[in-house]
Amino acid sequence: MKRNRVFPLAGLLVALLLAGVVSSFASGSPDGLDSVARDGCTFDAQDHITGGTCLARHEAGNQTADSPLAGYGIRGIDNTHLSTGLAGVLGVLVTLGFGAGLFYLARRRRRDPAPAAAD
Repeated sequence: MKRNRVFPLAGLLVALLLAGVVSSFASGSPDGLDSVARDGCTFDAQDHITGGTCLARHEAGNQTADSPLAGYGIRGIDNTHLSTGLAGVLGVLVTLGFGAGLFYLARRRRRDPAPAAAD
């Protein structure tokens, strides 16, 4: 294998391992923005707002909630670690495919050759 291909393949392997394994251990707690939006409200055991005043009261439903990859997982897979890991791997592969397609299109676009010098 050529040396110039080892680095990108190693990077792809690291990205797939991080997406597939490490993403399973991500925190289920609200992130910073969600946490700030919830400040000032009280919640019940099912995480529904029961009182108070906060930005989360004005939250609308997500339009992609019924998609196969909603909620950082793959619908239909009951094991949350496997579902999250596979969704991460799929995300890496889709991003790689999209980027490779853009590079292919950019490379394919050729410039007009310079006109030959007249003698």
